[in-house]
Amino acid sequence: MDHSSRSQTAPAPATRMVDVLVPVALDQTYSYKVPRGMELKAGDLVGVPLGPREVLAVVWAENANPDPRLHNRLKEVNEKLDLPPLKGDLRAVVDWVANYTLSPRGMVLRMCLRMGEHLGPERVRAGVRLVGDPPRRLTPARQRVIEVLSDRLLHAKSEAAKEAGVSAGVIDGLVDEGTLTVEPMPPPPPPPAPDPDFGRPDFSPLQRAGVDAMRALAANGTFHVALLDGVTGSGKTEVYFEAVAESIRRGKQTLILMPEIALTGQFLDRFAQRFGVRPIEWHSELTPRTRARNWAAISEGTAPVVVGARSALFLPYANLGLIVVDEEHDQAYKQDEGVHYHARDMAVVRAHIAKIPIVLASATPSVESEVNARKNRYQRIALPSRFGGQHMPHIEAIDMRREPPARGRFISPRLAGEIRTAIEKREQALLFLNRRGYAPLTLCRACGHRFACTICDAWLVDHRFRQRLVCHHCGFSMPRPQTCPHCAAEESLVAVGPGVERLQEEAAALFPEARTIVLSSDLITSIETMRSELAEIAEGRVDIIIGTQLVAKGHNFPRLNLVGVVDADLGLSNGDPRAAERTWQLLNQVIGRAGREQGRGVGYLQTHQPDHPVMKALIACDREAFYDSEIDLREKTLYPPFGRLASLIISAGDRPSAEGLGRKLVALAPRDERVVVLGPAEAPLAVIKGRYRFRILVKSARGFDLSDYLRNWLAVCPKPKGNQKLEVDVDPQSFL
Repeated sequence: MDHSSRSQTAPAPATRMVDVLVPVALDQTYSYKVPRGMELKAGDLVGVPLGPREVLAVVWAENANPDPRLHNRLKEVNEKLDLPPLKGDLRAVVDWVANYTLSPRGMVLRMCLRMGEHLGPERVRAGVRLVGDPPRRLTPARQRVIEVLSDRLLHAKSEAAKEAGVSAGVIDGLVDEGTLTVEPMPPPPPPPAPDPDFGRPDFSPLQRAGVDAMRALAANGTFHVALLDGVTGSGKTEVYFEAVAESIRRGKQTLILMPEIALTGQFLDRFAQRFGVRPIEWHSELTPRTRARNWAAISEGTAPVVVGARSALFLPYANLGLIVVDEEHDQAYKQDEGVHYHARDMAVVRAHIAKIPIVLASATPSVESEVNARKNRYQRIALPSRFGGQHMPHIEAIDMRREPPARGRFISPRLAGEIRTAIEKREQALLFLNRRGYAPLTLCRACGHRFACTICDAWLVDHRFRQRLVCHHCGFSMPRPQTCPHCAAEESLVAVGPGVERLQEEAAALFPEARTIVLSSDLITSIETMRSELAEIAEGRVDIIIGTQLVAKGHNFPRLNLVGVVDADLGLSNGDPRAAERTWQLLNQVIGRAGREQGRGVGYLQTHQPDHPVMKALIACDREAFYDSEIDLREKTLYPPFGRLASLIISAGDRPSAEGLGRKLVALAPRDERVVVLGPAEAPLAVIKGRYRFRILVKSARGFDLSDYLRNWLAVCPKPKGNQKLEVDVDPQSFL
């Protein structure tokens, strides 16, 4: 029998299959066939058909054992994109964050691929060059264009038109006449790399130990957490810049996370003074094209230093070697929409997975970081005194029970007198009140009617500058009426309580000769506006700064020596387990703006509770006493970091539906002596955007796998129906 024909027939190659993860709200991967001739490996970015459209996806794993029943039903990968693959450590971060926060993996991946719709080669810009004779019909506009292009060099078409003061049509007419030619503009050269030896500062002897520790940390290059614990004005930024410089020398990328990247113009200037160029930025205010360009530079490794908001943590760095989390205590690092994560904690996770060092910097460390430093899990690098020999501000309490302001006023006589003295000495004063708008409540004197949001459980805030009453939770607003809508009384509406706009009105009445400015997030129209206002303050063109917590974000005001906190008790009465810590941090940071460059700073706390532990610790400048008492309280009550918390928020269009789902969930909670389930209880903000809200709080021991407990619990629970919604927040920061 002849077997030759059979032996010459090669077996058909097995069809390769891969599992891909799509950046949508799904946790699972999908299997696709790999077309012949296409080389794919884990991490590659691909285009795949999903339903009727093609979507961006990432190859997550080789599918070595595909289900044979699906073989003929699987679709093929459409294309492999010419982009750097997502490295294994970033894919591991995606899996870890999704598992810990109970978020779909696709939603975490989406944060890595924020540039999906803008990826690809940059659009070629058109340039024009003068090559021919002037046209027969030479208008004044055409003459101006020819003069601008008389150097016969290539100019961007739009810029040439702008410089000549003509429309694009005039340029096009000269092209048609043969006077000009159109050529593609060469791509802009990449920005120069930061120079680690450009502006090396002179460090004080007290800073030198911190500088040496920073350089050693970056040079070692292994996972290690350092807490850079320095008082306000101690030069923390310049000290951790030395770790950045060392990382640059080693050819590694550095990520510097900041809580309010859109407001850090001063930081970018300081970076340029140290390294000769500004770093790459990453935040929501960038244009789509700039975001795409920066994403590409980061993924290709041509962006040595990235300064970004919390989302920058998930970018696909080619060679990440160092992470710095500035103001690590800041509440803005918590993401409360979509994937609920804390950027500081996830930054430590990313550093651990990538085996790289991380620096957490703060003048007022979070209780969690303070405990980790006390237990030697983190290396503490202390800067206990201000740079240049400046003293820390002196702090005094003004007891509002004994020294109240005049009726209808909010600035006490003693504080007003100190502000007047500061202005006479040509120094600046800061009035701090963490309340936006003019007044938190408007009511009718005739009938007592209070203006409330129509779809939230909240009062409308009077914004006098905009002449509107606004809800700070859903954005609803209405014009400020002239008469009461309830009883029709005229001129009966009164503003109750102060906001920063009302403080400015009072300051203008008390100090008519002073120049005032209000810094509040709702009054800022752009980054440029904010940066120009900060420049005005730094140049001394403002006498009195009136601001919300925006002013506590690391800004440097050279002439500021006086800070008055108008309502120091404001953050202590909201039922938040972290209320004392947040008040301590915020007031420390605000008062720390004073006396940073010349003179002695002074802070005045207007308070009705001068004997409160937070106030006593602030006045005595005794941070150890505050941390000791707060840590002791947390340990006794098993609150973080000695226990773990998770919050389940159930919402629906009607109250019974939300409460009913909450009760069903609690009834199905697995019994475990290490877990306490509290609720469901109506949330403090019971209605937001017309949705009724109930909260379940889950509390466990520190070493307990709370994420796994929640996952097993929710697997046996009924899914939300209709307009019901369930949000899971592991390690919640907000309790509203």
